[in-house]
Amino acid sequence: MKFGSVEDPAAVDFTLPPTHPDTLTLLDKHKKKKRDLEVYVGCAKWNKQDLKGFYPRGTKDELVYYATQFNSIELNGTFYNSPDKAQVETWKGKTPADFKFFPKVPQSISHYGRLLNVDEKMTAFCDAIALFEEKLGVSFLQLHDNFKPKDFDRLATFIKKFAKLTPLAVEVRNEEWFADESVRQKLWTLLESQEAANVLVDTAGRRDMLHMRLTTPSAFIRYVGANHPTDKKRLDDWVTRIQEWHDAGLQSLYFFVHQNVELESPLLSAYFIEQLNKALGLDVRGPSEKLF
Repeated sequence: MKFGSVEDPAAVDFTLPPTHPDTLTLLDKHKKKKRDLEVYVGCAKWNKQDLKGFYPRGTKDELVYYATQFNSIELNGTFYNSPDKAQVETWKGKTPADFKFFPKVPQSISHYGRLLNVDEKMTAFCDAIALFEEKLGVSFLQLHDNFKPKDFDRLATFIKKFAKLTPLAVEVRNEEWFADESVRQKLWTLLESQEAANVLVDTAGRRDMLHMRLTTPSAFIRYVGANHPTDKKRLDDWVTRIQEWHDAGLQSLYFFVHQNVELESPLLSAYFIEQLNKALGLDVRGPSEKLF
């Protein structure tokens, strides 16, 4: 994942920003429902080519093995090709009962269609991923870097339709979404009203996307490591923040690890799971053997 990469990660201030006050207000509404935190942690893909060294020699089915090591996948593959129903059923059948898929909305809808006249494609995608049934996590919409607030109404129309069909998280990337307080608030109000998660992106070159404003009692976090010694310290900081949010009322965590060079993603995912389990007394499933 090259988005947000920088030449010198050591020069970046990776300090997590303070939690947005409206996040605490929202979480407080769910504090009485406090229970063990529902946690799903994984990588973005299961390709052996990307995750070199992760699969034992002779592995015949990468998804089958991956699903024994992690409890979820940020399903980036659906961004490039919208799956048909048979494909979804095949993937579902290869994974254990506690596994969840978090499929990405196809680029034919988000990038090429730019959310305009895409109802037919949207319905086909939703009908297919619905067959994940209990293994469907949250689908997520990632907008093109040049999709700007001037198209807010188009985004609002799409979200209102899509959110009725399947759980949704939304990631905006253009800097204009974060530069103006009124624009930010308008977007966040929309997401909260539709119970759509506001994706947090922790990447070196775009600290503005680490807005710390949750719009649901579930945190959807895309963590982009820099293949640098700072990566684990950053994960330690996230463990502390997640513990604070859980105390405040957080119900669910969806945390997906990317790397500029993806082969380290399983290592960082495994490290994060171990630290989170220790800090919160959880038993989130991770690799059977130490990877780090």
